[in-house]
Amino acid sequence: MKIGLFGYGKMGKMIEQIAQDRGHTIVAKIDDHSQDIAYSSMDVAIDFSTPDAAFKNITNCFKNRVPVISGTTGWLDRFSEATDICKENKSAFIYASNFSLGVNIFFELNRHLAKMMGELGQYKVSMEEIHHTQKLDAPSGTAITLAEGIIENTLYENWELNKSDQDKTLPIKSVRTGMVPGTHTITYKSPVDTIEIKHEAHNREGFALGAVIASEWIQGKTGVFSMKDVLNLSQKT
Repeated sequence: MKIGLFGYGKMGKMIEQIAQDRGHTIVAKIDDHSQDIAYSSMDVAIDFSTPDAAFKNITNCFKNRVPVISGTTGWLDRFSEATDICKENKSAFIYASNFSLGVNIFFELNRHLAKMMGELGQYKVSMEEIHHTQKLDAPSGTAITLAEGIIENTLYENWELNKSDQDKTLPIKSVRTGMVPGTHTITYKSPVDTIEIKHEAHNREGFALGAVIASEWIQGKTGVFSMKDVLNLSQKT
């Protein structure tokens, strides 16, 4: 498989190594808007660029019939527009706030637990996410996805960062410390007991591996997909 990398920072370099270890070839490393891009050389594009570059990167690939795997956050106000362009050009697209296989299983576990707890008003839900000090956005995209899974299946109506005194608002605490790759903990607490689920990343390799596996999966397909499709979780929930 021939891969074009859009964004060649820490994640791009890790994806490069894992892709090569799995027998794939990196045919382009795009980290500059002025670069000439040979779309015809790519079987797939993996985008971990920047919020201001992502939409253009992704839609230009679609217009050249190159499927895209994207983990870039901060541009999702144009997500629907991007998916329309994908469909118009009969291309293929997977976006995920987190490509880790374990995290995507955790997303489904979170939704399933929220469904079971949804009408048990004695339990109050809270979330904590911990990341390295270089991560400037808060809460993380992963935390937001987890919050959306809770809100869809409970009486909670929205989430709030760091502090919430409202009954129907899910509080998310964001901590930035050390070199933590990412830890997410969801707690259901009542006067008599506590139920807690947690995902702790040991390193960033899981994120990169998931993106490469998604790239392998999307070959020959058209349409807009998610990691639920890649992991065949849609049939199980």
